[in-house]
Amino acid sequence: MAAEGSYNTLNEDDRVLSFEDIDVSLTYSYAHYLTWLFDDRVELIKGKVFPMSGPARLHQRISVRISYFLYQFLIGRPCEVYTAPFDVRFFKESKADKDIYTVLQPDICVICDQAKLDDKGCIGAPDIAIEILSPGNNKKELLHKYLVYEEFGVKEYWVISPDEKTFLMYTFDENGKYIPSKLFTLSEKITSALLPGFELNLDEVFED
Repeated sequence: MAAEGSYNTLNEDDRVLSFEDIDVSLTYSYAHYLTWLFDDRVELIKGKVFPMSGPARLHQRISVRISYFLYQFLIGRPCEVYTAPFDVRFFKESKADKDIYTVLQPDICVICDQAKLDDKGCIGAPDIAIEILSPGNNKKELLHKYLVYEEFGVKEYWVISPDEKTFLMYTFDENGKYIPSKLFTLSEKITSALLPGFELNLDEVFED
């Protein structure tokens, strides 16, 4: 995919030190992404740059709790849990950096196929992607992520709202399309078909 308005050559002069130097109208690959040396966190969705807002305190508290519960459960099991910043690269055919145009950083992800893990993060869809909503979340950004997770086969997509204290899980129907669970809230427990025996107590997740 070499879209109009993209650039495809890299050299030392391509190193980018400031987010302000990124032309968001262009199309970028993961190879370009790797040359960006600024501290701002960004994601690529079909070659377009999406800046990420800094997570709020409540967001971080929820993230730590869920990742802790998952980590404790997964000890001795083949799956692993990772938290952002952690690059998940979604590829079409080639795994080469220059051919990858979608790179997301789920708040939390669970990966059960060790072959997908490398020094850069995850190459291919994680089994579970978890996004924790923040006031800075852009609805368009969330829609793009939903579509990416569905297209590339993320088996479970969890969406957690700290403010509303709710939990929603998307799984695939027989046609390969996401369908939502009911909206879970306090006093309820979440289970996952991918993690037999795991229970997520929402009272513990949202406890003040």
